[in-house]
Amino acid sequence: MDIMMESPFALFIISVLDLLSTLFVVALGVVFAIIVIMFIIDVTQSSDAVRRNYPVLGRFRYLFSELGEFFRQYFFAMDREEMPFNRAERDWVDRAAKGKSNTIAFGSTKNLTPPGTSIFVNSPFPALDEEADMVQSLQIGPYAKTPYDAPSFFNISGMSYGALSGPAVRALSHGAKMANCWLNTGEGGVAPHHLESGADIVFQIGTAKYGVRDKQGNLSDEKLREVAAHPQIKMFELKMSQGAKPGKGGILPAVKVTEQIAKIRGIDVGQASISPNRHPDISSAKDMLDVINRIQKVTGKPVGFKAVIGEFSWIEDMCVEIHKRGIEHAPDFFTIDSGDGGTGAAPMPLMDNVGLTIRESLPATVDILCKYGLRDRIRVIVGGKLINPSEVAWAIATGADFVTSARGFMFSLGCIQALKCNKNTCPTGITTHNRRLQRGLDPEDKAVRVANYHKNLVHEVEVISHSCGVGRPRLLTRKHVRVMQDNGKSLPMNELYPEPETKSDYAN
Repeated sequence: MDIMMESPFALFIISVLDLLSTLFVVALGVVFAIIVIMFIIDVTQSSDAVRRNYPVLGRFRYLFSELGEFFRQYFFAMDREEMPFNRAERDWVDRAAKGKSNTIAFGSTKNLTPPGTSIFVNSPFPALDEEADMVQSLQIGPYAKTPYDAPSFFNISGMSYGALSGPAVRALSHGAKMANCWLNTGEGGVAPHHLESGADIVFQIGTAKYGVRDKQGNLSDEKLREVAAHPQIKMFELKMSQGAKPGKGGILPAVKVTEQIAKIRGIDVGQASISPNRHPDISSAKDMLDVINRIQKVTGKPVGFKAVIGEFSWIEDMCVEIHKRGIEHAPDFFTIDSGDGGTGAAPMPLMDNVGLTIRESLPATVDILCKYGLRDRIRVIVGGKLINPSEVAWAIATGADFVTSARGFMFSLGCIQALKCNKNTCPTGITTHNRRLQRGLDPEDKAVRVANYHKNLVHEVEVISHSCGVGRPRLLTRKHVRVMQDNGKSLPMNELYPEPETKSDYAN
């Protein structure tokens, strides 16, 4: 026995066990010391009552609160409960982007009884596949030197390079090319990533005029001509406001302002990029038309504007002014954004409480344009939380010509709704400039998913339109939708929002 204990192997085992026991004791000592230090810090500080009254243990409250937003979507929330997008909505986009079947069984989990729920009216004689009219293109800017025949009713909304990573923009660009839809640059200017695929591009002009500004920050005709010279730039969109922050300009944290982004925007590296809360040169509908007409004249491309609706009198003022100037001086399109938030970083009071949702603003705006005979002249584009076929079909039936989505396409890129868009820590590489995190986003793979999402959404909007008895989505009208009321009964949307007759001298 003594010989065995003195063998080299036995001595090695004993040494390892002694070392492990020593390390364990040291580790316990370090942990105990850390707990003592945290205890002293907590009971002596005065800024946090919970930690002062419950030293050390009180810290777990903040840990669990921080982790809660991640665990809720996996373990606790029902399929239709989460905000801003629930699991059912996200899963539909994920399956569509991966090209998987979106059929379900055993009944819908969607509650159809809450007031405001839209239900499509199926026809007893639905359109057969061979009767369907697949023509989707629609011209924008009939008085422009270079009008744009937009091929798809569903397109990618404005997300700036800077707010999004380079790989994310590249994936969206190539996906848009594959899907044959347009890609909006957002207010951060046009980057090489936008152009590399050959996709159609809508150049957005924000309140800071990034990409088309002079050294003083004013709109530059020379820069406008340079941008318009790109054949891929099909339209210009003057951003008056956006759903995430009506009344406040864009916010790009300093950590995201890289050398390349600063060069594209015309700003300093490493300094927060904060746009004015409105265009300094626009303080009325008349001023807005002046700027739009200027851009139309300089670029020769269709020009419109984007705004969140709060009240409607300024839209009527704009319509009156258009008739004074002549129909050719009207904006070529009006992008209506929803007041229920978006991808941009924004103060919570604005994101939560300011601006009408698209459910109210879209029908009212369309009716005003019809009232002044401008509905056929000004194309209506809508954005907001419209990421699934039913929502897009509702918007078209209500009066929209085109629907754009930002967050829907972010989900197609792999977004997991981590709610970190305003930081540089996005775990999927979509909204971060951290190279390590960007490695997880393969632009080639994600471009295919972007195109798949577009293809499958358009197809299922067509399925809804065929079920309603019409050959293509743009033939859907308000009579094809019923809206649930408080009494448990639904009413036709064309009774809630009567479809006005269009009185116009403009021939489509």
